[in-house]
Amino acid sequence: MALSLDTLSPEPGPTASRSEPVMPPECRLEMPTQSLRRWSASQERKPVVDRSKARTQLARLFVFGGGLLLTAFGTYEMYQVVSISRTTVLQWVLVALFTVNFSWIAVAFTSAVLGFVTLLTTRRAPMGMPASLSHRTAVVMPVYNEQTSRTYAALEAIYESVEATGLGANFDYFILSDTTDPDAWIAEERAFLALRDRLGPDARFYYRHREKNHHRKAGNIADFVKRWGGHYEHTLVLDADSLMTGDCIVRLAGAMEADPDAGIIQSLPLIINRNTLFARLQQFAARVTGPVIATGLSVWMGRDGNYWGHNAIIRTEAFAAQGGLPDLKGKPPLGGHILSHDFVEAALLRRAGWDVYMLADLGGSFEESPPSLIDLSARDRRWCQGNLQHTRVIGAKGLKWPTRQHFATGIMSYLASPFWLFQLIVGIALVLQTTYIRPEYFARDFRLYPVWPRFDPERALMLFAITMGILLAPKIFGLILMLVRGNDRRASGGAIRLVISAILEMILSALLAPILMLIQSGSVFQILLGRDTGWQPQRRDDGSIPFKDIVRRHRSHTVLGALAGISAFLIATSLFLWMSPTILGLLLAIPLSWLSGQLGAGLALKRLGLLMTPEEHTPPPIATRANALQLRNATFDFDDKDGLAALYADAGLRARHAEMLPPATPRRRGEIETERALAEAKLSDAESIEDALVWLKPKERMVVMRDSALLERLVQLKQAAPELARAAE
Repeated sequence: MALSLDTLSPEPGPTASRSEPVMPPECRLEMPTQSLRRWSASQERKPVVDRSKARTQLARLFVFGGGLLLTAFGTYEMYQVVSISRTTVLQWVLVALFTVNFSWIAVAFTSAVLGFVTLLTTRRAPMGMPASLSHRTAVVMPVYNEQTSRTYAALEAIYESVEATGLGANFDYFILSDTTDPDAWIAEERAFLALRDRLGPDARFYYRHREKNHHRKAGNIADFVKRWGGHYEHTLVLDADSLMTGDCIVRLAGAMEADPDAGIIQSLPLIINRNTLFARLQQFAARVTGPVIATGLSVWMGRDGNYWGHNAIIRTEAFAAQGGLPDLKGKPPLGGHILSHDFVEAALLRRAGWDVYMLADLGGSFEESPPSLIDLSARDRRWCQGNLQHTRVIGAKGLKWPTRQHFATGIMSYLASPFWLFQLIVGIALVLQTTYIRPEYFARDFRLYPVWPRFDPERALMLFAITMGILLAPKIFGLILMLVRGNDRRASGGAIRLVISAILEMILSALLAPILMLIQSGSVFQILLGRDTGWQPQRRDDGSIPFKDIVRRHRSHTVLGALAGISAFLIATSLFLWMSPTILGLLLAIPLSWLSGQLGAGLALKRLGLLMTPEEHTPPPIATRANALQLRNATFDFDDKDGLAALYADAGLRARHAEMLPPATPRRRGEIETERALAEAKLSDAESIEDALVWLKPKERMVVMRDSALLERLVQLKQAAPELARAAE
């Protein structure tokens, strides 16, 4: 049974000083693991206010009714294309695959139409700043082997921006570390201690390093809620690449206080600070098309919205009572801990009657994006596994139908790639059948005509044009909105540059699409074959990838493109022309992937004023401040030090590190930890600190850093050589 915040009666708010604990006193909330199979309707929380749902229902009727009508029209036209003569089995398969793929883009199109019309016709007054706040909010940033100078710069810039609103006393800040790299761990601690010393005791910054990153990010947040959630009515969750202005954060807190039914309120993060070609391409596309898509979603989702895991505010009590995640039966990749936890957390809160919605027009929320195609595919692989796990969640009892739609959309976002691939394969097979297989004139059942697949070329061309129009419509809608808004148009380089940028983005996206299709299809097939992805830290910096790695990753795509092109040309010129965009994208996979991560290519387009966004033309002050703080932090070399050597050389750091360690976990009698035993043996054999630093492997270093006794044994070794001592300073 979850505890109430009112029952816990937390103190007005913990403060941080050098003499106080690194974390505030625990004020616990129970967070039971949910069952997705059993659900009692009596548990559902009834809303305080019966809100009007007419607008939301009409929007859903338009989006899904319109999508259904479009799909029916597309399916009918495809049937007419293949039904000139008696339809073969392959043609029926083609119609079925087309229907699935077309329904996916049809709903996206109608949702984009809704967003476009809303943005074009509605002038919403900006949400007002609350004069005061009654409740406390924890701003939490989970980190996992991140670049310390970047994450601490972002969090300090956020803190300064919130303080500038005059309501900073209502917010506390937590760095929740799941870091497994020993040098990164000590870098985080050094940066944290320097930050607290610099800002003073009133800054209310806290740091916690978790010994075992059980359940990864979801477990990290759950651990915070269980231990310290009772202090805070709200929790604002960031990612390591998040930036949010003080105005945005305060408005989110004000919106949560004004709406007692709200469980999660999601903001719309815009991509900023990107410089490589691929990242600037994503940044431009998100800025132009993102508001159209997000507005459409927010209108038809209403209070049955979704959660993207960051840049959102959560009612802590509701999350503690309902947001506990189940472990799915079986082993990964489809069993075990749910990777895409945010969708499920939103579903559980909605199931309990809490509202989840997005404020798409709330500015001041930012994030970053992967710097290259390969970096995107690495992140996408984890998301693909998490979304496919939702196939085991979508049918859970008690979920709202819009929630099931969110799950279906996430699942289809990855299944669409193999469906598209199958459609291409079936299309090629039909052309082969038409060209090379002799028709059967005298079948066993009496027929006047042979079974020979035929197509209506005029209808096929018209259907292709309609499909491409539906695919490109959201981009065109976004471009129109940017053109009619004078400030956005001028800040994007003017009308001509904006149009050229949009065309460039469409061309490059079209070339990258078949590569992503094969990458995502491969991910789906690997997951279905039982291959787990794990959880690797993301590269967030601007940097290229070694060319040999690019060749290794994309050589199969290039070979497949060459084979497809040669085969299509030998079969029929029309087939080659029809497949030419796909063939060209695959043939150029290696140079496109290499170019995607090039900083010079992105900056060259920036100098020409192409792919420019308003936020790039006039950077938000918080982004400018975060960049300046990152440069300052880089001078401290937090990220470039040997963590164990730093602890050895600095007694003050060692003492404060010991203060931040959690209580030792008692071991069962007879239990032997391999890493600990190895670390003890190596420390016993080491004659100098140099020996220990060379012999201890990363996991053994983590054991030493967690154990005060082993650290003391390390200190007893002979003094380091002068150059080592200087390196640790």
